[in-house]
Amino acid sequence: MLMSASSDAALSAPAARRDSPWRQPAPVWATAFAAVVAFMGIGLVDPILPSIAEGLDATPSQVSLLFTSYFLVTAVAMLLTGFVSSRIGGKATLLLGLTLVVVFAALSGASGSVGELVAFRAGWGLGNALFIATALAVIVGSAAGGMESAIVLYEAALGVGIASGPLVGALLGNWHWRAPFFGTATLMAVGFLCIAAWLKATPRPERRIRLADPLRALAHGGLSTTAFTALFYNFAFFTVLAFTPFLLGMSPYGIGAVFFGWGLMVAVSSVFGAPALQRRIGSAAVLHTALALLGALMLVVAFSGQAGIVVAVVLTGVPIGLNNTVFTAAAMEVSDAPRPVASAGYNFVRWMGGALAPFIATKLGEEVSPALPYIVGAACCAVAMGILVLRRRHLAPLKELDAEQGPAAAPATA
Repeated sequence: MLMSASSDAALSAPAARRDSPWRQPAPVWATAFAAVVAFMGIGLVDPILPSIAEGLDATPSQVSLLFTSYFLVTAVAMLLTGFVSSRIGGKATLLLGLTLVVVFAALSGASGSVGELVAFRAGWGLGNALFIATALAVIVGSAAGGMESAIVLYEAALGVGIASGPLVGALLGNWHWRAPFFGTATLMAVGFLCIAAWLKATPRPERRIRLADPLRALAHGGLSTTAFTALFYNFAFFTVLAFTPFLLGMSPYGIGAVFFGWGLMVAVSSVFGAPALQRRIGSAAVLHTALALLGALMLVVAFSGQAGIVVAVVLTGVPIGLNNTVFTAAAMEVSDAPRPVASAGYNFVRWMGGALAPFIATKLGEEVSPALPYIVGAACCAVAMGILVLRRRHLAPLKELDAEQGPAAAPATA
């Protein structure tokens, strides 16, 4: 999925005695609410992709560029987030990101062509990058219960946002495809007001982050292993998200219902499943298991009929939720780089998978076979597992983190 310092005491306490991630001060909830809306924007367009294609007389691959432009800019902008926030402060960076999202979401709703919409989604991606990366740092710095509680809360916001995005997109999109964009702009404006009112100005770090720091951080074997594994995982993830609406052939309500169920699986597995499994079998073993399950489900989608596709797509939310939480924690702990720097480098690489997958998958589905994008996605999961195996010695710090979080029933198998 970025942080500042966390509480070592919270990490070392037994699981039963950890502070609840739901008992948080108002500024944390204000930031979490805005994060929900930010993540809502990822899945918001899913139910209306066919409607956008029809309304703007565009092909599916042209419409897929809504994801590509968004995530490409998000990936590159991740390199700027620490540079900006270390100079103007976390609160100002959050408000700047929210302002950009409000402006470009509204402009997306006013688009007159698919080219304009793709360009405005790129601007939206810039705002989202500034907000998302800084939001986790702010939540970790302000949350009660230390880093683990902060990550659970952040992943809960991600899950709720991804789950509600398709539902909101379907409800508003059934009226008109422009409505979800204006709705997001309105909700983000509310988030802006909440953060402006409740979040105190965050202190600037003693050392300013340089533009090249995130790239230098990727020289660390553990961080680069985590980042490039996540790149291949994200290719599979966003194949499901971007191409499936065209494969389903449903109304906005039908697509929204499928991805609402998928989002619920993401939320439940990320918040409840991932922490429990990490303590039981270790982080690396969770990643292997989740990647294998995601690859298998993508093959089910490739070779099933309509009912099988719907069930398998919903179930992909389980391994996606597990991966999201474990990758986020791993990226923060596997290297000795400051967390905002590690986050920026990690997210720069992994969001490239989100940028490449929508266009490539849709092109393959249009021009070769609707099954091929999912076969390629399954192959990407296999490649990700191979990277984890070949570079397992670089992930030794994850075993130490698992040991701090609680006793494991079995050793981690990096």
